[in-house]
Amino acid sequence: MAAAMPAPPRATRADLARIADLVTPGARVLDVGCGDGHLLEILRDERKVDGRGVELSQTGVNACVARGLSVIQGDADTDLEDYPDRAFDFVVLSQTIQATQNPREVLTQMLRIGERVIVSFPNFGHWKVRSHLALHGRMPVTPALGYEWWETPNIHLCTLRDFTALCDVLGARVETTVLLGMNGSADTKNGPPGWWGNATAEQAIFLLRSR
Repeated sequence: MAAAMPAPPRATRADLARIADLVTPGARVLDVGCGDGHLLEILRDERKVDGRGVELSQTGVNACVARGLSVIQGDADTDLEDYPDRAFDFVVLSQTIQATQNPREVLTQMLRIGERVIVSFPNFGHWKVRSHLALHGRMPVTPALGYEWWETPNIHLCTLRDFTALCDVLGARVETTVLLGMNGSADTKNGPPGWWGNATAEQAIFLLRSR
């Protein structure tokens, strides 16, 4: 369940370039649920990182190898515990945490493995999601949540406030939040998002570190 999600219809991956901006050039990076390796390729070519990846699907692993990337087959829900403490400068989980079986344990392991952790996910607290539920009484389909409820890989949808509450439980400090809008806009701020960001961001990226 920890493979990177296939891109839903109409989805954009505006988060990838923003994630790359948060990574220090030359850093040691582990991309968890790396899919076809697009982000790792960006990090390798533009940030010159020492990158590694973990991907559940064999198709994804094959695509990564074809890009010349160092990726192994593995499951974020079960295999992260095999990595030593502080093995990487950054551990990245992009558009995948909501598809894991145990998000709390996955994030706990990432915070142990990396000096910093980057997580991106769609925001279930976006105002269009809220209004759709209120007006229609049905699970919404949006550019960031592009599946009908019966076929979605998203099993743990959350709002930005839900995620920051989990960070508090785990003792993780939110250093930076990047709020992504539906028109491709991005707003970067120090610390966690406020109520306005929780209502207006379609997606978000969090840069975390253990306290």
